[in-house]
Amino acid sequence: MKWYKRTLTITTGGRGFYDITQKIDGIIQEWDLEEGIAFIFLQHTSASLVINENYAASSQRDMENFLKNIAPEGQSWYTHTMEGADDSPSHLKTMLTHTDLTIPVDNGQMSLGTWQGIFLAEHRQRGHKRQILLRVLSE
Repeated sequence: MKWYKRTLTITTGGRGFYDITQKIDGIIQEWDLEEGIAFIFLQHTSASLVINENYAASSQRDMENFLKNIAPEGQSWYTHTMEGADDSPSHLKTMLTHTDLTIPVDNGQMSLGTWQGIFLAEHRQRGHKRQILLRVLSE
């Protein structure tokens, strides 16, 4: 067994879904391993990781609109607004999604389904630099 490790920095341009599938798969292929398990961890509380359809852009818009509607800005009951109107809703969206993913690696690449992709979901209005830890345990 061997551990492979890399930290990715993803710069976002603000709220939205950023497809990072090829970036992660490229690193795994660079490591030239056959089988293993990929652990992907986002070190933030106002962004998340999502596996969903990456074929149609309309799917990404629907995902963003869903989160916007389920945790809208400007609610009178929000108390955590230190960093602006998107502060509390960003954290609530992260509660509903994930900050970590576990994906099998077979034949040197992630074993995602045909239409599956990995997205960094930026929940804040302004852009940020997000740190993602990629760890692969390989046989």
